[in-house]
Amino acid sequence: MGRAFEFRKARKMKRWSKMAKTFTRIGKDIVIAVKDGGSNPETNARLRQVIQNAKTANMPKENVERAIKKASGTDAANYTEMSLEGYAPHGIAVFMDCTTDNNNRTVADVRSYFSKCDGNLGTNGSLEFIFDRKGVFTINPEQIKMDLEELEMELIDGGLEELEQDEEAITLYCDFPEFSNMQKCLENLNIEIQNSELQRIPNTMKTISVEDAKLVLKLLDLLEENDDVQQVFHNMELTEEILKSMEE
Repeated sequence: MGRAFEFRKARKMKRWSKMAKTFTRIGKDIVIAVKDGGSNPETNARLRQVIQNAKTANMPKENVERAIKKASGTDAANYTEMSLEGYAPHGIAVFMDCTTDNNNRTVADVRSYFSKCDGNLGTNGSLEFIFDRKGVFTINPEQIKMDLEELEMELIDGGLEELEQDEEAITLYCDFPEFSNMQKCLENLNIEIQNSELQRIPNTMKTISVEDAKLVLKLLDLLEENDDVQQVFHNMELTEEILKSMEE
């Protein structure tokens, strides 16, 4: 789970290097959060999550406040969340979470990307058996005043399934229905969340050659560059050879 997540995180950081697109995506998350639970982050857990993610992405505070104010107005855009699924070349499963104000446009754009890269956009639910939906939380290890075993025990009530640590962060995984419980548990422990989001973790991986992976990677890039596509997940095994080819 860890390696696949780290790859997605690395690709996300590369994509988010274009700040304008980053802020556009976060702005959509703010609109949905405000419409779902109001403009007060004290009483809106989802909005608190988005604000923290905006902070991690270095989005200026005034931009966040302006987005919240705009989302509270009567002329705020009406975004809907939707998921799309399909197969990239060589049988690689691809799952996309989207936020859009025009479903037809988003579907048409995504379908065109799949067609250009010899893939096929599928029907909703066709890939549910390949991906498990998980909550993923990142926290700074420097703020933890207990050992990892004790931390794991404290977070079991929040639905903790797995904990991973590297030099920069501690990553926590929980099942999708436990997302709010984990967020609340961390807040009760006074642990600041650096980033939190829902991920679709593949439970089966597919290995292909470096040459075959090129067209898959092209499709992933096209999807991630689309402003309506918030997150992209796949089950391609990231071999050392593929990772090396991406760096060249």
